[in-house]
Amino acid sequence: MAVLIRLATPKANGTFIVQPKLTQATGSCLAKYATLNLTFTEGFIYFRFNKSAAEVFVDKLSFSLYYPFAKDDKTTYTASNKSLRLFPAKIGHSYSCKNESIYLGNGLFLEVNQDRMQAYNLTKSEFGLPDPCAADKSDYRVAIAVGVTLLILIIIVVVAYLLGRRRKTGGYQPL
Repeated sequence: MAVLIRLATPKANGTFIVQPKLTQATGSCLAKYATLNLTFTEGFIYFRFNKSAAEVFVDKLSFSLYYPFAKDDKTTYTASNKSLRLFPAKIGHSYSCKNESIYLGNGLFLEVNQDRMQAYNLTKSEFGLPDPCAADKSDYRVAIAVGVTLLILIIIVVVAYLLGRRRKTGGYQPL
C-alpha cells in the first residue's frame, strides 16, 4: 500500500509520503487482536486489527509525525481514534481499495492508496480472496434505472402510436 499523511489547516497545508524503503514494519498476532506498526524516521503509524466471529477490521488507528509542513514549523502532529471500523474483510479474505482517505481530526488525514491487507488466515504468505471497498464495487443501479425508464417511454410511445392509428377520421374515406 501507499500511505500519505495529509495536513489541511489554516496555518499549514502539505502531504508527507511514507517511503517504503525507509519504513520498518513490525507487529503481533494474538487470538482476538493483531497489530501493525509502521515506523519511519519522522514518526509511526499504528493499526490494531480486531477479529470478530465473522470478519476482521481495524478498530484503532494512530500516528505521530514530526515533519515541518510550514517554514519554522516544529510541531509534532499526532492523531488517534479507538472507535473505528476500517478495512473490513471476511475471515480468510483480504481487504482491497484503490484510494481511501481517513479523517482523524485537527486537519489530519491518512490517505491509503492501492492497499491490500489481511490480518488473519494467510496461507503460504498469499492473500485470500479480495473484499473490495464500497468505492471500488460496481454499482449498476443508476444504469438499470435509466434503462427501465427508457423502456417505459418506448412502450408509451408505441402504444400511443397504435391507438392513434386505430382511430378513424371523420373526413373523406378512400375508395
